[in-house]
Amino acid sequence: MFFAEILETEGLGNRSYLAGRARAAVVVDPPRDIDRVIAAAARRGVRIAAVAETHVHNDYVTGGLELARLTGARYLVPAGASVAYARVAVADGDVEEIDEGLVLRAVATPGHTPHHTSYVLEENGRAVAAFTGGSLLIGSVGRPDLVEPRLTEQLARAQHASAHRLAAELADEVPVMPTHGFGSFCSAGQSGGEHSTIGTEKAANPALLKDVETFVKELLAGLDDVPAYYAHMGPANAAGPVPVDLTAPERADAGEIARRLAAGEWVVDLRSRVAFSQGHVAGSFNFEVEGQLATYLAWMMPWGKPVTLLAQSAEDLARAQRELARVGIDRPAAAAVGSPADWAGEGAPLASFPRATFADLAAARERGEEPVVLDVRRDGERAGGWIEGSVHIPVHQVHQRLHEVPAGTVWVHCAGGMRAAIAASVLDASGRDVVAVDDGYTAAADAGLTLVTPAQH
Repeated sequence: MFFAEILETEGLGNRSYLAGRARAAVVVDPPRDIDRVIAAAARRGVRIAAVAETHVHNDYVTGGLELARLTGARYLVPAGASVAYARVAVADGDVEEIDEGLVLRAVATPGHTPHHTSYVLEENGRAVAAFTGGSLLIGSVGRPDLVEPRLTEQLARAQHASAHRLAAELADEVPVMPTHGFGSFCSAGQSGGEHSTIGTEKAANPALLKDVETFVKELLAGLDDVPAYYAHMGPANAAGPVPVDLTAPERADAGEIARRLAAGEWVVDLRSRVAFSQGHVAGSFNFEVEGQLATYLAWMMPWGKPVTLLAQSAEDLARAQRELARVGIDRPAAAAVGSPADWAGEGAPLASFPRATFADLAAARERGEEPVVLDVRRDGERAGGWIEGSVHIPVHQVHQRLHEVPAGTVWVHCAGGMRAAIAASVLDASGRDVVAVDDGYTAAADAGLTLVTPAQH
């Protein structure tokens, strides 16, 4: 009997898979930190016979090349992908034996990339799982705009055709096991649910319910900003990533932290937004280790700029280092563990700013105050409505557009509080007076704030 184990990479919204039988297994779209893949195989007592990439990834650095090297597995990469290393070039219809009675069949599913390939796991001639990568997702498909703008519409049409091919060739009960779509920015639309099948997707996925012209028009209209670091992931994966290094970074004392801040480097406080707001090293930024650390830090930080990490515990530091390595931020320049008092140095004052709710914002307006309200949600979120009089700068652009924020105390909000805290820390580091709204956006209407909808604008 076959198994298919899910290996979650929650911070990036991705999944990898370990699938096989009693003796051997295949790993599909492995993360860069392959130690956890090797541990999963060891727990099951299986040999990794093959490592399969559905495509050259644009959102994270793969561990596939190194995993294949360490285990002696055959490294399957779509034949159409241009890469700089030796691999087994996989074409449509190719079959790879994994274990006795268990094979992996390649199915060309272009769309997310021109060379994208899905893999169907077959046990004794019967399809038992479809690893769909960035093709058919749960309730959506992968974005077609990550390769080259000139190819976007062509790839969107290919996504529609690929989804229909999978639906036509596979039985309704076959599980759909995508790599993207669990919060990943590689998803072209809202992708919900933990598990799905071909039959479920036939009944719910827009790619399988709409004609190609309607699907393409709506898909392209709904695309939002792409994280800036994506531009570096494809080239890194095509060149062949170096092995990940998770050894502890150099420890920094208060003097070293101050020197790095003075040099314009990024010093990132990984603590909770509540703790950060109550006291932090002036000039540091807040990216919670519990949030989407890798996505937002890699998106906002100038690529290649040295980063120093400040953590409450060694465990938090190690977790952050692992997450950042997954997106190519290989080595923090330095790090410190402890408290803000330790990091600022003896006698140095700490910076702080208040947190509030939307009810607090409404009360401030009722008192006649005129706070600057900064909305840092993405364009697609803003399109659904906004607080009257608010200024809109998506969080990933705030550090580059500080000059556009009007004078006065800035009340910054997002949809839930995490991105507002990031933006508030950036504004605070620049010397602005800020209030971080740590509240769900749905509470804005309940608080009596006037919301504007697109139809009213």
